[in-house]
Amino acid sequence: MHLQELLLVVAVVLPQCLRALRYSQGTGDENCETLKSEIHLIKEEFDELGRMQRTCNADVIVNKCEGLCNSQVQPSVITPTGFLKECYCCRESFLKEKVITLTHCYDPDGTRLSSPEMATMDIRLREPTECKCFKCGDFTR
Repeated sequence: MHLQELLLVVAVVLPQCLRALRYSQGTGDENCETLKSEIHLIKEEFDELGRMQRTCNADVIVNKCEGLCNSQVQPSVITPTGFLKECYCCRESFLKEKVITLTHCYDPDGTRLSSPEMATMDIRLREPTECKCFKCGDFTR
């Protein structure tokens, strides 16, 4: 890129970036938190030949990460794209295992199962207990 082209890009893009930066810095506060969320879980169980034995489901409350993290884009003459991006995402910082009991179980024909060993199904999942802002794409933790 020639110097004239680069100066034109900076002249056109810089005001947009400054407006975006002022907007993103509105409060300057990050708001990444752990929230409760209701989801519908469905789990199918198969035998060793691959035939479905039962399907179980339930509406359950689990934790999720949600919120805003401060990020910015600024012009740069060093980077190939002409911009230096610093993006941060709201993600889990700690997970714990949770056992959930699915209470509505059905056979392959859709008949509700009532025998004690088939009427419910326990499943394990990992849910966040803490959330915070991390550099986007950073999976090294």
